[in-house]
Amino acid sequence: MEDSTVHARHTAPLLPHTGVQRPSRMPTGKYRPYRPLGLPDRTWPDRVAHQAPLWCSVDLRDGNQALIEPMNVERKRRMFDLLVSMGFKEIEVGYPTASRDDHAFVRHLIEDDAIPEDVVIQVMSPIREDFIERTVRCLRGTRRACLQVFNPTSEAQRRLVLRADRGATLALALDGARQALRLQDSLPGTELHLQYAPESYTQTEPDYALEICNAVLDLWAPRADHTLRINLPATVEVFPPQEFADRIEYVSRHLAHRDRTLLSVHPHNDRGSGVAAAEMAVLAGAQRVEGTLFGNGERTGNVCLITLAMNLFSQGVDPMLDLGAIDRIRRVVEDCNQMPVPARHPWAGDFVYTSFAGTHQDAISKGLLARQKAGDRGVWDVPYLPVDPRDIGRDYQALIRINTQSGKGGIAHLLRSEYGLELPRRLQIDFAAVMQQRCERTGGEASAPQLWLTFEETYALPRAADAPAHPPVPPIGEPTGAAADRWRAPAQDLLGALGATGQVRHLQVDRVSGRLNGIVAYLEVVVGDRAFWAVGRHPEESEAVRRAVRSAARRAALPRTPVAP
Repeated sequence: MEDSTVHARHTAPLLPHTGVQRPSRMPTGKYRPYRPLGLPDRTWPDRVAHQAPLWCSVDLRDGNQALIEPMNVERKRRMFDLLVSMGFKEIEVGYPTASRDDHAFVRHLIEDDAIPEDVVIQVMSPIREDFIERTVRCLRGTRRACLQVFNPTSEAQRRLVLRADRGATLALALDGARQALRLQDSLPGTELHLQYAPESYTQTEPDYALEICNAVLDLWAPRADHTLRINLPATVEVFPPQEFADRIEYVSRHLAHRDRTLLSVHPHNDRGSGVAAAEMAVLAGAQRVEGTLFGNGERTGNVCLITLAMNLFSQGVDPMLDLGAIDRIRRVVEDCNQMPVPARHPWAGDFVYTSFAGTHQDAISKGLLARQKAGDRGVWDVPYLPVDPRDIGRDYQALIRINTQSGKGGIAHLLRSEYGLELPRRLQIDFAAVMQQRCERTGGEASAPQLWLTFEETYALPRAADAPAHPPVPPIGEPTGAAADRWRAPAQDLLGALGATGQVRHLQVDRVSGRLNGIVAYLEVVVGDRAFWAVGRHPEESEAVRRAVRSAARRAALPRTPVAP
């Protein structure tokens, strides 16, 4: 089944003037490269996902066993209730023979009638006669359940753990399958699904893994009451995601009783590509995916179901899960697991919808403004934001964080979204320089309230203590001329009356609603090669302009004034 082209070395020649890398001292000879399956007629790369797979959360079993402090019954119940509220229809609730706590929790759910009628709970057991029997007994009284039996099948585990050859390992799998089939009759009133998993599937020879799965299905098919299931776990992720997809398509093509068999995958994230492996596996024929919320699990974790579901949602595919309050979901999971979700975790981290870079901030600001002008309708198309944060319970307040890398676009967005101000472009540039200096001086980032305080201190309330005393500000004259410039002449006259020699270059008067709710006047004054801005606010238009002129006169008298851009 080998495809000779797979083994070709894809090493492009180095371009001239590039840095020359030198061999490291890493002991690469200790490790074997994976042997590609070779599937030259693969079809999965040409497919596109149009629907979500069946999700199964394993937070309460696989996730729980990886915690420093495993969940108690109360925390497990909170997690279970969260999963149900999100729309999960399959939830692995424990490994009843592994601990008294797991057994007690399964019984708690059944006896407390906490399992909705449309939810299938899953339990698992290694292939040992007493373990399978105790696991099935634990399910008495439940409406719907999935019993997964498993045994290690990889060459290394056969040799080092089981000390068994292929034949003996296959016989073990069939022993467990027979017992599971026999015990389904001991659960009257329970819709029991039988599922087999060749543990360490990714490290098992593909043809041998298929042989075992088909042998189990052939045994179950004549007598099983419900859908058959095969679960292929990447117990350890040992090759790239495209290889995982090839192996899933290979099994899907050749699986016995395929029309009544649900093919499931259980990816881990040892190579950091668990999400990609799961997505490609679904294209290759997998119908069900097991994973955890935010990827908790052994070693580097299980595949993250939040990421998989959100990836589908961002492409216009219904994820079949309710993710509209993602921060609440995260808080519950963090509390149950006693572990934080990283700030840059895809879709849910604190910084995911936040931009620090000035160019990004400017593009986001313009994209949001364009959407606002379009009435917030149509297909979402905002640079750097693959989804609308409001769809998952986030808002725009934290989209842009101001620090030394920020630009005028981000600052303008915050002032617009928080205070309703539409700054003239040159004022945006001027204030960006002011904030750059502030952040460099303080060594941190500025919040929206700090941004507003700096804006007011700079343009509306300049430090008069640094300037000569001014006489009382007289009333401003009546507006004249065209609507756009009707305050320019009165502002120029008042500026002269206050002893300032500058010329009014720009005067913009806006009405704002919301937090400020009034009139805002933006005034730009030029004195020689110097330019400075001033701002006035008041419910009355004439007084807002008057205050802007007063601030301009005070700024003109300050020792330092930015050079005109």
